[in-house]
Amino acid sequence: MNVDSIVLDDMELLSELCGANDYNLDIISDLLGARVHCMGNELSISADSEEKRQMFVDLVQATIHSIEGGLPATPDLIIALHAELSPLGSGCASREHDSAAPMSTSDDFLDTCIQIPGGYAKIYPRSRGQALYLKGLATHDLIISVGPAGTGKTFLAMAWALKELMAKTRRKLILTRPIVEAGENLGFLPGDLVQKINPYLRPLYDAMEVLLPFDTISRLEETRAIEVAPLAYMRGRNLSNCIVILDEAQNTTKEQMKMFLTRLGENTKAIVTGDITQIDLPRKSESGLVHAIQILSGIEDIFISHLDSRDVVRSQLVKNIIEAYENE
Repeated sequence: MNVDSIVLDDMELLSELCGANDYNLDIISDLLGARVHCMGNELSISADSEEKRQMFVDLVQATIHSIEGGLPATPDLIIALHAELSPLGSGCASREHDSAAPMSTSDDFLDTCIQIPGGYAKIYPRSRGQALYLKGLATHDLIISVGPAGTGKTFLAMAWALKELMAKTRRKLILTRPIVEAGENLGFLPGDLVQKINPYLRPLYDAMEVLLPFDTISRLEETRAIEVAPLAYMRGRNLSNCIVILDEAQNTTKEQMKMFLTRLGENTKAIVTGDITQIDLPRKSESGLVHAIQILSGIEDIFISHLDSRDVVRSQLVKNIIEAYENE
């Protein structure tokens, strides 16, 4: 077993790098698949693979550089840096169908992180695909993100939307989703419209509650700064100076998607997310999301992000399941 070591004379820097109870070292060990430990002022990795030992050195140096630049050494930062440094796990430097140019440096990669005013913590991209997605969110007013479960398409959309809302860049956040029902319809569900549609928008609320304190979310809802509505209720509206998230867009029809996209007014950013492998429409109905990607991909002002199993961050199990279905 070969061992590589890094000696740090700055004990305060070493302490932040290791994290509480050496938690960051556990993260690095899991990412590299090799034991990383600290003894005195020396960090070491025990690994037979030269590739793992070099990645250990590069990752520690990148983390130190980030700490010295004012970024706290959180597990999310370390995971993001590993994704940037990895030549395989996060994909190549650019992707065939992505609209954005590739990141050129680690600083560019980390510049895509999201800081929500009043939020819990910075949100870092955990893969190259996620970083390109965030870059697209920063540079385009219409973003379409497709990918399987666990790739962060909805979570990152919500993080970006809340950043815009809390920074008062947009006056309102509108959450919408097509209602594809199984034996029931909204009219038979109890409560007012918001209570009826809330179960359908639960994934968006789950993301929101991870990002902002509950009382902040409640205040935004009370002041109508956050609005929820079924997609059908978008007809006839002119959405100006707001940010809109259309989730589960694979379940829109062609007509619904056209209706939604033509509602967008001045200073409005729209984020459309969906998983084209989980379409619940009747068999004879073509998905509005699939159709939109086909006819809109040539328009420069529209950013289309294609996430895949390389971008899954939910768990290794989810990644393995998705890869199994992709290889079927």
